Order: sequence, then structure tokens, then C-alpha cells
Amino acid sequence: MKKIVIATESWHPMLNGVVKTLDNIIPFLEKNDFDVTIVHPRLFLNVPVFFYPEFRLALFAKRKIKKMIEEIKPDYIHIETEDPVGFAMRSVCLKKKLNFTTAITTNFPEYSEIYFKKWTGFFSPFLLPYTKKCLSWFHRAGSKTMVSTKTLKKEAESCGLKNVVIRPLGVAPEIFFRKQESFATKQYNFKHPVFVFLGRLAKEKNIEEFLKCDLPGTKLVIGDGPLKKQFEKKYKDALFVGWKNEKDIADYFSACDVFVFPSTTDTFGIAIIEALSCGLPVAAHNVMGPKDIITNGVDGYLEEDLKQAAIKCLNLSKEDCRKKALKFSWDSSAESFINNLVKVK
Repeated sequence: MKKIVIATESWHPMLNGVVKTLDNIIPFLEKNDFDVTIVHPRLFLNVPVFFYPEFRLALFAKRKIKKMIEEIKPDYIHIETEDPVGFAMRSVCLKKKLNFTTAITTNFPEYSEIYFKKWTGFFSPFLLPYTKKCLSWFHRAGSKTMVSTKTLKKEAESCGLKNVVIRPLGVAPEIFFRKQESFATKQYNFKHPVFVFLGRLAKEKNIEEFLKCDLPGTKLVIGDGPLKKQFEKKYKDALFVGWKNEKDIADYFSACDVFVFPSTTDTFGIAIIEALSCGLPVAAHNVMGPKDIITNGVDGYLEEDLKQAAIKCLNLSKEDCRKKALKFSWDSSAESFINNLVKVK
């Protein structure tokens, strides 16, 4: 049996794209004779991030990680996120001269700029290039860096990274499909068309652009996050239903007409292909993530004007959306992950 250690900031009970990716890759790894150990913040003394309490930051993790590596003697080490656990794992690997792989899953340079402006009210011309240099420094030490799209690969290579490989992400079509009858429709009796957003209700998701759109019918918001209460008070014309499990999300999607993805900072957007799998065309901006998935005028529209894109999506084929989603497979994602691992020695 092959042993692999995966270091990640994001793990249960947290729910986000990283956790979903690992949840879908790990069973495939285990079927292929891998013994998987997840190293996450809750294994150590940790504290919540003050603006994101669901995120935990590990403290003094290096010594324990060193001991874990010595005891497990893994064949492969992978760092999924750049965080205190990832930094500690990186440091241990470098000191022991062990090979490891990394992944870029979050657009930290863009996020840091957004939150710096939010907290200070100022824009810093130095923050973005500085965080890009830090990101490059972190990943250069790895044998390979995994990314989800061609656009992100080009972005990583423009920062000086080499050995950047694409690990595509996927969807579970047996869960995300359009149902003929939806309990959501019966419960809410939506006024159509229904425009839906799914994701974390946080500053970097740019959801307020969607909420400000003057759209006919219903605006539906699925998800939770630090801005949920604020948005519920401010936007009375939108329906906020909170966090839902995958089967319930598919049920809500079955009652909707268009998926709206306002983020300009996501590296991929798994929610996009989940919506497509349920037959929903996608309205988004022409940025990293959406432009790597959507075929303009076929399964969505990518435009500067989000409202215009959303309205135009009403005329698109649900069947074409489903066809696009089926091109994304978690098995293919896991196979790519395995093929790009590098032995520790």
C-alpha cells in the first residue's frame, strides 16, 4: 500500500471547494491502494481567523508534523493550500530533503487586495505584486504545482513557476441533475424566472453585484458566510435559504432558470459545473474560472454587464448545459492527481 500525506487548511466541518475536491479524490485514491492521511489545523493548537471564524489557523504545527512524517514514512506528500499547516509541512520537507507537490486553489493575491481595501479604505499598489512573489516563493520549492485551468496555469507561469500541471476538477452528475419535481418549487412557489447564486457569502465572492441587479422574477441565494445577515437586511427582494447539502442544492437548482456567478477572483468555481449539470446556463464575467468552462452563447454568457448576461441566458438550452458539465469528471481529476504525484525520494 502506498502512503500519502495531504496538508490542507480546509477540512471538515468546513465546506468549500477544497474540501469538496478532496472528498471526491480521496475515495479514488483509496480504491487505488493509497493510505491517505489528512493533516489539517484541528490536529494542532489552532485559532479562528477573525473575519472568517470557520477557517482555523494552526499554531506551532512544525514539530508535530515532523514527528508525523517520521512515523508515517509517506511515499508521497502533497500540500493543497498555502497556510500555516502548508508552510510547516513545506519547511519539514525541505529540511528532510523530501520531494512534495503543491496546488494553487485560492487566488490569495486578489483576495488580499480586496480585504486590505475593505479594512483600510485604501488601495495598495504594492500588495498584489508582493503577494504574487510570496506565492511563487512558496510553490517553487515543490516538485510540481497543480492548478485547475489553463488560465491559472498561465498565471502561475507568469509568476515564474515551472512544472505547473493541470488537475481538472469535476462534478457528480448522479447527484447534480435536473429533477422533474422539486420540493423547493412546492415550498416557495417561485415567481419565474429564478436567478440563483450558490457560494460563500463573503466580500471576495462579489455577490452584491448580483443582489443589486434589477432582474425579473426571483433572486435566490444558497449559502452562508460572514455577510449573510447584512445582505438579508439590505436586500429584501432576494430569498436567502442558507447552507444546503448537495442533494438539496440540486433540488433548488431544478427549480431555477439561470445560475449567476459574479466572482472575479475564483480560480475555478465548482458551483458553475454543478449548475450546468442541472441544466442551468451560467451568467458570469469573462475572467479566470468562468472563461475556462463556459462557451459563450451555448451554455452561458460572459459579459461585463451581469444583468444583461443573466437575461440572455434565459434563451439557452438546458441540454447543452448538461453536456458541458459531463465533460468534467472527478475520476479524471483523481487520475490526474495521482499521475502528477512525485515520490518523496
